[in-house]
Amino acid sequence: MPQTPLLRHQEVVKTFERLGWQVARQRGSHVILTKEGHIATLSVPNHPEVARGTLRSLIRKAGLSLEEFLRASEA
Repeated sequence: MPQTPLLRHQEVVKTFERLGWQVARQRGSHVILTKEGHIATLSVPNHPEVARGTLRSLIRKAGLSLEEFLRASEA
């Protein structure tokens, strides 16, 4: 299993958008993403780098594997 990368919040948001998530709103220092037919919402912190544990948690909430997320981030 590859190590979770350190990514900027813009890269994380763009990758989730490629996977069908949409920016619903930004409240304070967090960008909220939603997806049609998905119960969970994703809250991406607007920090210079998203912590590895936070990114792993977001990927898990989205129902993805780390490999799927990394493939989408490279596209």
